[in-house]
Amino acid sequence: AHVTDALAKSDRLFREREDAAKLREAVRLLSSVRNPDRRNYEVEWKFAKYNYFLGKQTDNEKESEKAFEDGLQAGRIASRMEPERPDGHFWFAANLGEQARKSPVTVGIKSVDDIREAMNKVIELEPAYQGASAYDALAQVQLRTAGLLGGKPEKAVEYLEKALTIEKDNSNIYLHLAEAYYAVGKRAEAKKQLEFLLKMQPNPDYLPEHKESTEKAKKMLETKF
Repeated sequence: AHVTDALAKSDRLFREREDAAKLREAVRLLSSVRNPDRRNYEVEWKFAKYNYFLGKQTDNEKESEKAFEDGLQAGRIASRMEPERPDGHFWFAANLGEQARKSPVTVGIKSVDDIREAMNKVIELEPAYQGASAYDALAQVQLRTAGLLGGKPEKAVEYLEKALTIEKDNSNIYLHLAEAYYAVGKRAEAKKQLEFLLKMQPNPDYLPEHKESTEKAKKMLETKF
């Protein structure tokens, strides 16, 4: 019951994730019921997920690094426990992707293949997982490695257009598709995505993320068009 309680409580805290203290508490709660001798799949993948959000949200560099590292390890554990379920693969790669973004040279180059492999596994298992975000992650890899490691913005466009056929209310996909269109010189299409994003009905489960996307979309419209 102890574990079930912690999972339920941390879920509730996660819903209020705009407050970093609530995220910290969700992470702490799950950390307290993690047991290396008796791993619990649900605890591991959710621990990975909450750490990912904490790592992105905190202003404290050290806390952020620790969150992504803890999240990555827990995601890896979950993916080995239940290789045929998407959660572990996805949150492992999501945390690794953030590490790569922070340290493009030391982490980024080495991690590209791991991120690709994990996200492709998610697509194979459940293409719509987390709002078709695995396609989004693969697109981000293409955009981030453009010119450096043979990443192609055109390929990013493909991934994101595919994501939109599966998922219509993930605002990140519209934002990133706008960036990808812009990168390949399709300015009119890019602008259309941003304008759509600003008018769309947000997914009620992802309001904080929607707010962040709309802020970025407004900024992009102001600076690039």
